[in-house]
Amino acid sequence: MKPVDIRKMPAEEMQGKLSDSREELMKLRFQQVTGQLTDTSRLRQLRRDIARLETILNELSQTVVQEGEA
Repeated sequence: MKPVDIRKMPAEEMQGKLSDSREELMKLRFQQVTGQLTDTSRLRQLRRDIARLETILNELSQTVVQEGEA
């Protein structure tokens, strides 16, 4: 996922995507431990997507707080 695509999403959709990504990451970790995981690059990709989502959500919450103060 690219940051430009994430920024176009509404906040609720970002939250849903974040929870889905975290759940998928957990499943992939279990597969890795049991030796069933074949595409290990997906772990790294998911971790980065989660970080992007959290960063953009944090930016949105900061702008809301700053607008409230003004």
